[in-house]
Amino acid sequence: MSVFFARSGAAAAILVVSAQGAFADLSAQEVWADWKAYLTGTGYTVSGTEAVSGSTLTVSDVSMSMPVPEEDGSATVSFPEIQFVENGDGTVNVVMPPEFPMGFEFSGDGESFAGKLIYSHDGSPIKVAGDAENMSYDYSSSQVSLTLDGLSADGETVPPEVAKVQVEMNDVSSQSTMTVANGRSYAQSMTASSLSYDMGFNDPEGEGTGSFKGALQGLSFTGTGTVPEGLESPDMAALLEAGFAFDGTFNFTGGNGSVSGVDGSDNFAMESNSQGGAFTVSMDKQHLTYDVSQVATNVTISGSEIPFPLALSMAETGFKLMMPLAKSEEEQDFALGITLRDFAVPEMLWGMVDPTGQLPHDPATVILDLAGKGKVLFDLFDPEALEAVEMGAEQPGELNALSVKQLQVSAAGAELTGTGDFTFDNDDLTSFDGMPAPAGAADLKLTGANTLIDKLISMGLMSDGDAMGARMMMGMLAVPGEGEDTLTSKIEISEDGQILANGQRIK
Repeated sequence: MSVFFARSGAAAAILVVSAQGAFADLSAQEVWADWKAYLTGTGYTVSGTEAVSGSTLTVSDVSMSMPVPEEDGSATVSFPEIQFVENGDGTVNVVMPPEFPMGFEFSGDGESFAGKLIYSHDGSPIKVAGDAENMSYDYSSSQVSLTLDGLSADGETVPPEVAKVQVEMNDVSSQSTMTVANGRSYAQSMTASSLSYDMGFNDPEGEGTGSFKGALQGLSFTGTGTVPEGLESPDMAALLEAGFAFDGTFNFTGGNGSVSGVDGSDNFAMESNSQGGAFTVSMDKQHLTYDVSQVATNVTISGSEIPFPLALSMAETGFKLMMPLAKSEEEQDFALGITLRDFAVPEMLWGMVDPTGQLPHDPATVILDLAGKGKVLFDLFDPEALEAVEMGAEQPGELNALSVKQLQVSAAGAELTGTGDFTFDNDDLTSFDGMPAPAGAADLKLTGANTLIDKLISMGLMSDGDAMGARMMMGMLAVPGEGEDTLTSKIEISEDGQILANGQRIK
């Protein structure tokens, strides 16, 4: 399913909310032919009944189906009608009714489901300009919505009260350009004043219910993509190898959401809001990259298993990942990053562990920024290879180098920071108990640790024996640094397996 939705999302973005402008003569037939060529080039089978009346081409009973090899199934999206109207000035309007159903179905592994979404907008057309090799699209609508209007599973109708899906966008404007030259390239942009969603389910055979609601404000998106031509298979590995690629960045200026669920006597609820964020994703035959961030986030959690509501806040949260995709004996770059800046918990929670206020209650911070090089030794898009890796019959890859670009952990008045660089010998799996033997060095700095230990002892949260062991370990690995209650440490691992702390061998 994941491959289908990844590709269908890019295609749907072109078909439903596209845009930009140029000046050349276009015919209705050329626009429809280009749509079909684009969709078939990404793995769809497209069909429809064409009828021409004057300057209008009407395509009815439109069907777009795609096999999903990894699920041994297929998926289909259908439209009742699309009109391509020549405007007489070299441009073409693509017209859809203000409200129409979009059918979908999926089958595979002996299971099937089908349903219908109602697409609503203000009736505005998509205006297409340019020529057969360079088309530009422009679309705007005061409101666009998708509503689930029927669902069935394995041939049986799912009652409407079991599943609910409604998504609405306001003040939508989008532009895109599509260029055909040794493949296809496109650039897109989109804005919307707001987006809201309301989804829920009820378990017809039990007592479980779930609800997901929320809204985003100030949405914007920009992205580019490349789609190769001439492929006979929708296989993702083949698409990537032929040059399929995309990148996009989604931003919003604020948002809020709520999740709730009930299962018998158990219940759970979470509400959140933020002052904006961004999500970037890119993919080509070498790498897949995600970068997610959000600012000024507040979360409230309650439930039957939680003694009192928890109110949490975070000034900044983030996650980034860059992973290689291609099987290769050559080293490839990867990266991983996590940010949790100024994470604060309620005083009620602090009061349970520190009722006398001996510890600083300042917000905590965790930042980890890693980069490195490694090898991917199996095909990520081959189900048999994935199964072999899961069974331990095939090695997934090698770690060759790792850089700690930033490490920061601060809480309760203490802080640990550091950087480091290491390489790994994958031919030596004995020196470190099955792990590739590392070589390199890390520089660490710890402040406030002894003060924190003293306070934990006085609070009864740490025994004198545990404190002595911790201080002996710090004394063995670190030396006094500049400033009060500061320790520094340089940990080195040599190529022959020796471990040194500040020049003193400890292994």
